[in-house]
Amino acid sequence: MATVQESIDVNVPLSQAYNQWTQFEDFPQFMSGVESVRQLNAATVHFATSIAGVKREYDAQITVQDPDRRVSWESLTDPRNAGSVWFASLGPADTRVNVELTWEPDSAVENIGATVGLDAHQVAADLRRFKKFIEERPAETGAWRDSISGGEVEGREGI
Repeated sequence: MATVQESIDVNVPLSQAYNQWTQFEDFPQFMSGVESVRQLNAATVHFATSIAGVKREYDAQITVQDPDRRVSWESLTDPRNAGSVWFASLGPADTRVNVELTWEPDSAVENIGATVGLDAHQVAADLRRFKKFIEERPAETGAWRDSISGGEVEGREGI
């Protein structure tokens, strides 16, 4: 398994950064390689990706969603990947976004890319695009404030 850890400081309040991250269907607007994301239910999303010409589709389960603190997921199908995004307040209008992603390279090209750090560069670039995306708008595009633990929704405020 390959592991990537990256972080970025964004100039928006904690809840705004967290709320935007819960809008999974907006990921293609700032994540390179993500062609589409479709919310299947409260705790499951379907990804279509194209990275270095390799197209893949897979489902992922949100395993933990703790409002204003963390979102964690794991793929349910290949390609295998999992991760967490943590949010930390740096002040009333500043937030640190920390990403940890683990994934299983599936080919020689992916193994080489992970070895030379291309995956870390992509995650860092995606975080820079997230920063630009969230800072250039007056508010997040939506919010989902329910909690998820072990893949089960604990509240029902809505998507």
